[in-house]
Amino acid sequence: MASIFIASLTYTVPIARIDAVLADHLAWLKAGHDAGHFLAWGPREPRDGGLIFIKAQGRAEAEALLMSDPFMVHQLADLAIIEWTPRFVGPGLEAFSG
Repeated sequence: MASIFIASLTYTVPIARIDAVLADHLAWLKAGHDAGHFLAWGPREPRDGGLIFIKAQGRAEAEALLMSDPFMVHQLADLAIIEWTPRFVGPGLEAFSG
């Protein structure tokens, strides 16, 4: 059964360096969504990082997916991964039910 992970990326470089790789990062997110792994994503406010909600078979798979992110490949961000067990999901959020 799949687990849900929340990845929190914190930028470690000026935003101009993030913006230079942003198109590749967004393409990577879309490919991960198309493959059924990424459920939601977006920048944090203020724009110092972002969150990605991931469905994976385990932490090792989630980590492997995240390490292929262009932001991680180019060492532009720090990464924290939280495993999450939803106890309730409202209508329209069924993808989060693991």
